Amino acid sequence: MLLPSLLLLALALGLAVAAKSPYQQVLQHSRLRGRQHGPNVCAVQKLIGTNRKYFTNCKQWYQRKICGKATVISYECCPGYEKVPGEKGCPAALPLSNIYETLGVVGSATTQLYSDRSNLRPEIEGPGSFTIFAPSNEAWASLSAETLDSLVSNVNIELLNALRYHMVDKRVLTDDLKHGTTLNSMYQDLPIQIHHYPNGIVTVNCARLLKADHHATNGVVHVIDKVIATTTNSIQQIIETEDSLETLRAAVAASDLNSLLESEGQYTLLAPTNEAFEKIPRETLNRILGDPEALRDLLNHHILKSAMCAEAIIAGLTMETLEGTTLDVGCSGEELTLNGKAIIANKDVLATNGVVHFVNELLIPDSAKTLFELAQESEVSKSMDLFRQAGLSSHLTGSEQVTLLAPVNDAFKDGLPTVDSNMKNLLLNHIVKDQLSSKYLYHGQKLQTLGDRELRVFVYRNNLCIENACIAAHDKRGRFGTLFSVDKMLTPPSGSVMDVLKADHRFSTLVAAIQSAGLTENLNRPGTFTVFAPTNEAFRAMPQGELNKLMGNAKELANILKFHIADEILVSGAVNALVRLKSMQGDKLEISMKNHVIHINKEPVAESDIMATNGVIYAVNSVLQPQALRPQERGDEPADPALEIFKQASALSKVKDKKKIISVELLKLHFAPVYSRLLARMKENSGGF
Repeated sequence: MLLPSLLLLALALGLAVAAKSPYQQVLQHSRLRGRQHGPNVCAVQKLIGTNRKYFTNCKQWYQRKICGKATVISYECCPGYEKVPGEKGCPAALPLSNIYETLGVVGSATTQLYSDRSNLRPEIEGPGSFTIFAPSNEAWASLSAETLDSLVSNVNIELLNALRYHMVDKRVLTDDLKHGTTLNSMYQDLPIQIHHYPNGIVTVNCARLLKADHHATNGVVHVIDKVIATTTNSIQQIIETEDSLETLRAAVAASDLNSLLESEGQYTLLAPTNEAFEKIPRETLNRILGDPEALRDLLNHHILKSAMCAEAIIAGLTMETLEGTTLDVGCSGEELTLNGKAIIANKDVLATNGVVHFVNELLIPDSAKTLFELAQESEVSKSMDLFRQAGLSSHLTGSEQVTLLAPVNDAFKDGLPTVDSNMKNLLLNHIVKDQLSSKYLYHGQKLQTLGDRELRVFVYRNNLCIENACIAAHDKRGRFGTLFSVDKMLTPPSGSVMDVLKADHRFSTLVAAIQSAGLTENLNRPGTFTVFAPTNEAFRAMPQGELNKLMGNAKELANILKFHIADEILVSGAVNALVRLKSMQGDKLEISMKNHVIHINKEPVAESDIMATNGVIYAVNSVLQPQALRPQERGDEPADPALEIFKQASALSKVKDKKKIISVELLKLHFAPVYSRLLARMKENSGGF
């Protein structure tokens, strides 16, 4: 039993070693990138024109950019090591000394100086186990003169308190700095917030760790890029005390979000300022403020589910909001961006339950918008002009629950149609009763329109279509309505296949043929037909004798016509590769798309998607022939009759009569001249036997 136990222990140790923190993973990657320069060398990316450095991860290594700015790669000693004159790399481990002396070694001489001035030095030189998050020299220099003067006073008690707030009375390494945790500082046990992000960045009260895990005899030193201050207010308390958030304060109170924003947790509030609210139309703002559900969605759209400090955002991140949607949080140089726009006015206002970034534009989610507002950010502006001209705006701005099928602008390359009574009726049939979601539509579903017509849903492998119009983009779900962008104006079905064919003069010959073949009842009944309908031109193209013969033979005519009909509905939007349908005659029909034209059995279709209540019709200018009736494919030469005779001879040689067997020899004598030519030809082709 000892061996299995040892194996389990080894496995557990292996897993423990493998489960590195994100910071350690990035550090390891930097080590690997720098190993060609010697032992204990790390590759470091530095933003050009700044002092900001990052251990490089794989993605950054290849992009050579951080926040859109170019970087240069330098190779420096990894934490805890130093160079030796004349030797490659950083072979020497830094000698351990107390925290006070270590501060000078790691580039935090100002913290060392202030430790001496505030009488902290004896403590961090003496015995114990401490962790200090030491502001860099640049961090101290960036403080305002007023702030620095208030700290470095004659009494020095403020400076001592500030430094002790940067300390923890135990040794804490980056592996111990878990995301979302707090550490009790050595100043009145006030909490310090820790965030350890997947990209390897670690923050302390939103200050980034620049140099981590520098061991000392009495603890560990982490160098950070800011002087951190105590945090006592919740997000709700920040909203209540900031004059620039007055409108937000009223909105939060009206939506009963106060308790959430003062509760324990870790959130990011993208706090819209008064200026942000003033930028949107007054009518829109009043509508949202007067609708509790829309207001709640609006505010929840500004709250991220986790605390996100600005220092951690060095690339585009997709963050989920409390409303259930996502925001793209990124950076451009020194500025944070939201959905690609630099609209964050003030960042990293720390709260006890998260962080607040002030934004100067309101982020209105789709769920708080009307259909017209949804359309403003979609490629359907021309459609919306049509609906306005038709006087249908009230259906798209009120509380009526509908789904709008809006053709994209590309559907009107030839200009907008004239809005008359017929067009208004057609547009009414682009508004479906009830608010739908495309992901819940199913094949064969029936939808009722405001024009009192019934539309069918077709689900294909590569597309989702409503009648002949296919959904061109993901739907946008608004407060009361949903917007489906579709690729064309749809055609509501009107009448059965036979009704449609009879009403179109192009198909008069076909109608007569269907009636002669006894197929009228079939194409009138409820069903799911796709009919490739030969036009009068197609029948005229046939030789007259062949056409007369076909029309005079009801059975053969029915066979040909059935080859033009499939018992399922296929609209053109479903064809982006070869599609095969089984015809009612039994043979397969091949439908393909070439140069934006539908082809059936390689023949171009004259018109697609003529919709009927029991199917769809394609106009074709040729009569399709089943495989059995097509002329045999031939080579460059006509077939030699000798080959056929030889085949017959071989077949006859196997046929037995009760009294005798017809031998190949008798056939050779009977067909001697032809057989001789055949043998000579075979010898010629093979170059001799």
